Amino acid sequence: MAGGDRASPDAAAAAEAELRRGFETLAVAQPDPAAGFYEVRLNRPAQRNALSPAAFAEIPRAMSLLDRLPSARAVVLSAAGPHFCAGIELGGPGNPLTAASSKGADPVAAAEGLRRAILEMQDALTAIERCRKPVIAAVHGACVGGGVDIVAACDIRCCSREATFVLKEVDMAIVADLGALQRLPRIVGYGNAADLALTGRKITAMEAKEMGLVSRVFDSKKELDAGVAKIAKELLKATNALVF
Repeated sequence: MAGGDRASPDAAAAAEAELRRGFETLAVAQPDPAAGFYEVRLNRPAQRNALSPAAFAEIPRAMSLLDRLPSARAVVLSAAGPHFCAGIELGGPGNPLTAASSKGADPVAAAEGLRRAILEMQDALTAIERCRKPVIAAVHGACVGGGVDIVAACDIRCCSREATFVLKEVDMAIVADLGALQRLPRIVGYGNAADLALTGRKITAMEAKEMGLVSRVFDSKKELDAGVAKIAKELLKATNALVF
C-alpha cells in the first residue's frame, strides 16, 4: 500500500468500464457500494485456485484498475471454493515453468524463458503490494506455495480456523522465488521464515497467528467473510482524510 494522487474522473470511469468486462480467473465485485471496498476473489475453485498464466496476467490488471478507483478505499482478497490457493499451476500448454523440461527444448532458450516468466510472476504479485489501497487477505482452507506469496504481499492477513499454510517448493527442489522469501522475514522473522521455507512443513491457523503471519483467526469461513468486511469498513472510516 502506498500513497498517491487522486485518479481523474476519466481514469476512474475507464477503470470501472474495464472491471465490468470481467476476468477469466478472478471475480471482482463491490459487495456493498456504501462500504467503500471491493472484493477480488480467486475464482478457479475446480482447480483449487491454482495460479495459471492467465491468473498472473489478471491479478496486476485488477489491482491497477482498483488503484485508480476513488470508490475503492480498500480491497479484500479472497477465494472461491474450499481452498484459498493450491499454488502455481505447473501443467497446461504454454506454461513457461514446464517448458524448460520439455523434450527437445533448447536449454539456453528455455532457461531464459523461465527467468523472464519468473520476473513477470514476481511483478504480478508485487502489484498487490504496490496497490495504494489497503489489501486484506481472507484465507480459508489450504494456502500453498504461491498462495503464501500472495498473502505475504497483502497489508492485513486474516484466516479461518481450518486454514493451513505451507511453502511446498522445497519438496520440489525449487526455491520459493515469487516474493515470500523476501517478505516473510519482515512479517514473521528470519527464523520462522527459514523454518517454513526449508522444511516445507504445514502450519495451522493458530500457529500462523502466533508467528504473526495472520493477525486474526475466525472460527468459520462465514465469520471470516463478515470479519474482513468489518475491517474494510473500519479502514474506510480511518482513511477518509487520505488522498488516493
